[in-house]
Amino acid sequence: MSAPRSAAIYARISSDQVGEGLGVRRQLEDCRKLAADLGWQVGEEYVDNDFSAYSGKPRPGYQRMLADLADGIRDGVIVYHLDRLTRRPRELEEFLETLDRAKVRAVRFVTGDADLGTGDGLLVARIMGAVAAGESAAKSRRVKRKMLQNAQLGLPHGRSLRPFGFEDDAITHRPDEAKIIREMAARFVAGESLRSMCTDLDTRGIRSVKGVPWQTHSLRLVLANPRAAGLRAHNGEVIGKAVWKPIISEDLHRRVLATIESRKVSGRRTPRAYLLSGLLRCGKCGNTLFSSRRVDSRRYVCLSGPDHRGCGRLTVTAPPLEALLTEYVLIRLDSPAVADAIAGRGSGDAEASRLSAELAEDRETLDYLAEQFGSRKIDRRQWEKARGPVESRIADTERRLTRITRTDTLTGLGTGDQLRRGWIRLNLDRQAAILRTLIGSITIGPGKAGAQALDPDRVQVSWLL
Repeated sequence: MSAPRSAAIYARISSDQVGEGLGVRRQLEDCRKLAADLGWQVGEEYVDNDFSAYSGKPRPGYQRMLADLADGIRDGVIVYHLDRLTRRPRELEEFLETLDRAKVRAVRFVTGDADLGTGDGLLVARIMGAVAAGESAAKSRRVKRKMLQNAQLGLPHGRSLRPFGFEDDAITHRPDEAKIIREMAARFVAGESLRSMCTDLDTRGIRSVKGVPWQTHSLRLVLANPRAAGLRAHNGEVIGKAVWKPIISEDLHRRVLATIESRKVSGRRTPRAYLLSGLLRCGKCGNTLFSSRRVDSRRYVCLSGPDHRGCGRLTVTAPPLEALLTEYVLIRLDSPAVADAIAGRGSGDAEASRLSAELAEDRETLDYLAEQFGSRKIDRRQWEKARGPVESRIADTERRLTRITRTDTLTGLGTGDQLRRGWIRLNLDRQAAILRTLIGSITIGPGKAGAQALDPDRVQVSWLL
């Protein structure tokens, strides 16, 4: 057999907690030495660092090597040991089939007696593969049992990166970061967007534990994590109290989760630019007014055409309307009715927690139905019949959650002069959230030709609180 003209070296390690790649580096060094001793030319080194060969999850380096072998780009393989290549008998057979189709016979291992070029060698390789799979399965069971035991005891899960808000032991609070979690949780349930808070954190120079600027998904994960409330979760479910002290209360944690669920309804992604977007209705046709910016002015207009289907015959200038509505809202916030609504909020916390759990369960049911349809275990008629009631329950639960949690936006505003001074300091997201809590809709009537100022009689407000 002639030496390969372009061999592949493959290296893999299951866990690299330090992140330095030392395990694969040692494998590569030994594989290069073997290639030099054999006189083989190495075409490329394929590496999967921190990838398990037993989990069945795709390994990019391994998949790329198989594709290159199948295409004839590589005609030989060097691996440190068979268990670096695979720990699953089925995957071993797929590897052997790839070699057979590509007529690749040059396969060598730094350690181990597997010679894939002979019948006896294949038998040894298959036995070694089965043994490796058995060892991995036993190890996996032991690890899972240990993880469950740790969770039941409230102990932290082993990790390479400390959680935000905690020291390296994952138990002791890091005071400056714990303070940030409390601040962000309170601002989030009060109506501020994740995007706005990430921008604020970036401006203040506050970074994540990776030392990079915050993104909305990473901040959401920190705020929604039961760990912040001193709870221990396992496989996505809270199973009890943790050994560490909570950073935020369980009550605030439940409201964070409820707020996340309620915001999934709108799906708003772009930064807010207009205070009254979505609240205004045309007094002529009843359609929604849309924001419209000109070079020298901001307006809300009724738009005609196929995408909007309004009458197209009503316009109102934004600044005076927003100033008028802000004054109405400040007066409303100082009223006894709103104070009573805020005071009665606590009774809804338990209900919000229950609804959040129901919502998560129904969403899992939808995912399960989709998997059943995707694997053809149920047909389209069965899928559509089953998902209808679930989607209806989800929509109803989301509406109920929104009603229960909406008064969170009104806490901490104060009264009188304190309220007015504080309003100016609120960002546009928080102001808009407060308006949506208090107002159902605002109808704008037709204006008078030639009028230079906004007539308050054009504005009719439908209050929720």
